[in-house]
Amino acid sequence: MNLRAGREGWSLRTRLMLAQCIVVGAGILTAALVAAIVGPELFHEHLLEAGQQPNSPELMHSEQAYASANAISLGAALVIALTAGFLVTWYLSRRMTQPLRDLATVATRLSNGDYSARAPRPSAGPELDRLADTLNDVAARLESTEDTRRRLLADLAHEMRTPLAVISLHLDGIEDGVTEWTPVTARVLRDHTERLVRLSADVADVSHADEGGLEGLSVDEIPVGELVRAAVEGVRSEFAAKGVALLDSEGLNGGTELARQGIRVAVDRQRILQLLTNVLANALRHTPAGGTVRVDARESGEAVEVTVSDTGDGISATHLPHIFERFYRGDTARDRDHGGSGIGLAIARSIAHAHHGTLTAASAGPGTGATFTLTLPAA
Repeated sequence: MNLRAGREGWSLRTRLMLAQCIVVGAGILTAALVAAIVGPELFHEHLLEAGQQPNSPELMHSEQAYASANAISLGAALVIALTAGFLVTWYLSRRMTQPLRDLATVATRLSNGDYSARAPRPSAGPELDRLADTLNDVAARLESTEDTRRRLLADLAHEMRTPLAVISLHLDGIEDGVTEWTPVTARVLRDHTERLVRLSADVADVSHADEGGLEGLSVDEIPVGELVRAAVEGVRSEFAAKGVALLDSEGLNGGTELARQGIRVAVDRQRILQLLTNVLANALRHTPAGGTVRVDARESGEAVEVTVSDTGDGISATHLPHIFERFYRGDTARDRDHGGSGIGLAIARSIAHAHHGTLTAASAGPGTGATFTLTLPAA
C-alpha cells in the first residue's frame, strides 16, 4: 500500500525517466541474451568452416576474443543508450511538465476566483496548445459570467432601490403626519408596488425559461400571418400614442404568396405572442416619435422568418453581443421606465429556443436602427 502511495506521488518526469530506463534496459538485455545464446554457436561454426581445427588454441583464443568484444560492445551500447535516453527524456519531460505546471497554476487561480488568469500557448505540440486554448476559453466564459452576475445583482439592487425608497418615504411621512392619505398618495404607493411586482414576475419568468420551464408548451399549427397580425394589433395603440408608425407587410394582410400558401408553424400561440410583443415593445422603446417599425414574414427554406425592423437608436458593436443577456441595458443611465428591465429580450430568446428556433439581432451601429429576426421551423 505504501509502495503504491509512493508511486502515485511520482512526478511525470520521474515516470518518463523510469519508463525510458525500462525500455532501454529491456532492449540491451534482449540483445545480450540473443548474443550469448546464438552468437557463440554461429561464430564457432564459421571458424570451423574457415579451416580452424577443433580444440585448437587459435579457435579458443578467437572465441574468447569474440566474447570479450561482445561484452564490451554491449556494455558501451548500454551506457550510450541510457545516456541518450536520459537526455532525450529530460528534454521532452521539461518541454511537457513546464506547460502542464503553467496550466495547473491557471486552473488553480480560476478555482480561487481569479477569472482574469490566462495560460500561454506552450508550443509543445497541438494537444497541449489545444488544452491551453480550451482552458483560456473556459476562463473567458467564467469571467463573462461573473461580470454578468455582478451586473445582474447591481441592476437588481438599482431596480428595487427607487420604488422601495419612495414607498418608505411616503410611509414615514404618513406615520409622522407630514403626508396625508390621499388618492394621489395611494396611486404613488400602488404604482411603485406594482413596479416591484413586475420586476419580481420578470425575474421569475426568465429564471423559469432558463431552467427549461417552457418545455410544457401547448403547441398548435398556426398560420404565421395570424400570429403576426395578432401581435401587431395588440400594440398598435401604444405605437399610435407615441407617434411611431407600425407597418406590417402586405403579406400579412392577405393576398400575397405567404398568405396564399398558408404557411404554418407549430408553436404555443401565447408564448410566441409574448415573444413578438417583447420585441415590438423593445423597438417602440428605442424608436423616437416620427420613426417607423416594420414587421415582415417570409419563408426561408424549411423555416419561417419574422423580422422586426426599426429606425430607432440602433445598437453599437459593443452592446450587440449582450442584448439578450438578463438585465443588460446598453444605456445603464436609463431607468426601468425608459430603458426597460433588460429581461424582455432574454425571455423572448428563451421562448424561441423552446420552439427549436432562434432570435437574433443586427444593427449597423448607433442611429441606424435595428433588426430582430425570429426563425421558426415550418410545420
